[in-house]
Amino acid sequence: MNLNLRNAILSNVSGNNTDQLEATIKEAINSGEEKMLPGLGVLFELIWENAEQSEKQEMLEALEQGVQQATTES
Repeated sequence: MNLNLRNAILSNVSGNNTDQLEATIKEAINSGEEKMLPGLGVLFELIWENAEQSEKQEMLEALEQGVQQATTES
């Protein structure tokens, strides 16, 4: 069976408004289930591909801070 995970994830959120997308993201994060990580990755890919360079830099700085904080708390 050839399952395209990316297409399946995009199909699941197709037509969702911002509130629904936010709920999907929050649910994925709050569930703590690793099976949700690919979906978040696909959503992040969309954000990244549609971001301006300045927005990408902001995301990278926020990510760097988040990684540092997470590794400090571990």
